[in-house]
Amino acid sequence: MPKSLCKVKSSTIHGRGLYATADIEAGTDIIQYIGEKISKEESTKRALEWEEKARETGEGLVYIFELDDEYDIDGRLGDNPARYMNHSCDGNCEAINYDGEIWIVALKDIKKGDELVYDYGYDMEHFLDHPCKCGSDNCIGYIVREDQRAKVKKLLRGKKKKKSKKSKK
Repeated sequence: MPKSLCKVKSSTIHGRGLYATADIEAGTDIIQYIGEKISKEESTKRALEWEEKARETGEGLVYIFELDDEYDIDGRLGDNPARYMNHSCDGNCEAINYDGEIWIVALKDIKKGDELVYDYGYDMEHFLDHPCKCGSDNCIGYIVREDQRAKVKKLLRGKKKKKSKKSKK
């Protein structure tokens, strides 16, 4: 069995994260995201339940990856260290679906000890529900996929302008 390229350690982003245990070259398959294969219906049910719990507790609880048109993978239970990968607006990894297997792949060369992070790719529809703590230069304060960040920034600027006009009255 090949040596693991990562391990779970504490992280400033969300308490725990996944870190490189060796130098990793761009394009390397680092770790498979594993879990229970569930139907889209079950996936939606679980995500809504966890979202409600997260609103109450403030913690992130959704570990579901889209697999295909019929199924998703719930990586919350079992031995799945990949579930500890945090979001970053400037990720060094990406998740790739290779014929029904989700793999975390290095986007660029990664040094031993670096935290492994990727863009969760959330749609902006509910961006206020997903604050971001990645601290990257590209961060807008919310977990939103890259192609929608400019729209969210514009919305946030509009909200600030409205607040400042109200406070001047």
